[in-house]
Amino acid sequence: MIILGATPIGNLGDASARLREALEQARVVASEDTRVTQRLLAGLGIANRPRLIALHEHNERQKADELVELARDADLLVLTDAGMPTVSDPGFPLVQAAIAAGVDVTAIPGPSAVLTALALSGLPTDRFAFEGFLPRKSGERGRRLAELAGDRRTLVFFEAPTRLATSLAALAEAFGPDRPAAVCRELTKLHEEVRRGPLGELVAWAEAGVRGEICIVVGGAAAEASDPVDALARVQSLAASGTRLKDAAALVAAETGLGRRELYEAALAARRA
Repeated sequence: MIILGATPIGNLGDASARLREALEQARVVASEDTRVTQRLLAGLGIANRPRLIALHEHNERQKADELVELARDADLLVLTDAGMPTVSDPGFPLVQAAIAAGVDVTAIPGPSAVLTALALSGLPTDRFAFEGFLPRKSGERGRRLAELAGDRRTLVFFEAPTRLATSLAALAEAFGPDRPAAVCRELTKLHEEVRRGPLGELVAWAEAGVRGEICIVVGGAAAEASDPVDALARVQSLAASGTRLKDAAALVAAETGLGRRELYEAALAARRA
């Protein structure tokens, strides 16, 4: 099978017992950077020296079929430089190819910069979305942020330190300078820091220069006051198109923040009338 192994995002002490065992037993490892994997083996005191195959963004689609065939005969451990493979890191084409070929895929859970930043941000965690890196070009970045401006979920982004101030300024322009946010840097490392505040204030802070691995967490858009009449019309429209009335009421309730039961009963009353 193929085993996706989550590696430490900074602190080697976060390597799980399962990851250590997998590294000790692995015959073949596909890794984002074989030099990083060699340092991981040495840092964890792993004596095993498996065959290392480079699997990165520039070759992963070409290598996928070959690695799937290798995994038919022996477990293939897949590692990225930090965190879980496939999450803004190489591995997704390989997983797709394995599923298509009927080869089992499993994971060794572990450190995640996305979840660590989310937990430390102080922002709502019940609904969130990971958006990876924002586009570098200003036009593409603006269009992406315009699409996200009304999203009520907490949003998590990765960013390079050299582009942090630019991205925060773009976020403040698209979402408003008062939108709450947090910049999390060097997570689990010696100089870990979480800076919380409105986007406008974070822009001013970042312009002085920030170093390290960066996650940006931004609070979701505030719910707008919804017109119950418009919401009822939306329920009726969904029901007329074939959606069950209860499902239509639940969907519109999630969209508007209005009560599901109230919407359902209002729609029933309108039917009877």
